[in-house]
Amino acid sequence: MQLDFFPSRTLTLYLGKMFVVRIAAVLVMLVVVLMALDLLGNTGKILAPEGNGQAEIWKYVSLRVPQLVARFLPYSVLLATLITLVTLNQNSEVVAMKAAGLSAHQVLSPLLLTAALVAVISFGFNERVVTRANATLKAWDAAEYGPIPEVSGVRSNVYVTDGEHILTAQTLTGSGEAIELGNVTWYTRAPGGIITEQVRATSATFAGPGWELYEAVRFDVGRAQAEELDRLIVGESLTPDQIDLQSVDPDAQSFWELGETIDAFEAAGRRTSEMRAKWWHRISGPLSALLMPLLGSIAAFGLARSGQLFVRAVIGMALGFAYFVVDNAALAMGSFGGYPPFLAAWAPFLLFFLLGETVLIRTEE
Repeated sequence: MQLDFFPSRTLTLYLGKMFVVRIAAVLVMLVVVLMALDLLGNTGKILAPEGNGQAEIWKYVSLRVPQLVARFLPYSVLLATLITLVTLNQNSEVVAMKAAGLSAHQVLSPLLLTAALVAVISFGFNERVVTRANATLKAWDAAEYGPIPEVSGVRSNVYVTDGEHILTAQTLTGSGEAIELGNVTWYTRAPGGIITEQVRATSATFAGPGWELYEAVRFDVGRAQAEELDRLIVGESLTPDQIDLQSVDPDAQSFWELGETIDAFEAAGRRTSEMRAKWWHRISGPLSALLMPLLGSIAAFGLARSGQLFVRAVIGMALGFAYFVVDNAALAMGSFGGYPPFLAAWAPFLLFFLLGETVLIRTEE
């Protein structure tokens, strides 16, 4: 067995190009199909606000496509791995490479190198494009696809408590005492948790102390009566810092911004398990592309004429999809404290890396 991990520059380029083309083809196919299905369910909502038309549909597509690319890129690498290796096996190219003295790891090395480059590109794409698309799309969805403030840092779905009472807002812009909340709802609750009064307002700003509601309509649950109010101050114990921390969306922040947010939460004594798990997953998630050639490698080896090639491809696909199931389950467990955040993000990766290596070594090396 040769000790050089990349024994042939020509072979590395040949396999790398083949793999890249198949990754791109599978990714485009998945994104186009899923985007079409997504539009079937959401076009009516997008066109519902007055004045929305084709431009808003294309805007939605431009925001949704990065999310689909980020989510299904690892799946594309898995499917491209199986297509590439099955093709090489059927054409007896794997047999030729092994006859030339290459080990199983050397056959896979160009695919692993390509997958590593895909992982790096995926990380950069997530940080520069996907996080911004997440923030904009969530704010737009919270505004029911109507106009949203043309400013940076728009956040959505604010939910804070003031003792027994609750303050919610669909959108938040600004920071500190300049925070402005949009589509605000204030719930007054009795000590037992029963809602006694609901106030809806178009916006709210910090009144120091409290939050001033504009164009408010108060509904008294007990009397079943609604009343329009010129001015109302609520949540006098709520500070801008509390609102700012509560409205953080980990999916809309970059890796480094999320790290700073976690430090701020820990300094305030807040729970950070969910954000810490997502922070670690920002690295382990893109790296999952590196596992796919290893998990799908079972489809590369064994004689194609033996009739077991289809079974091997199915096993490789099952291993790949099993990783995604375990990864999502572990991340969910880490989000509510069932696993330590580091373990939730990295245990599936390490487990399936060892599994893939064990299968490859025991069967081929």
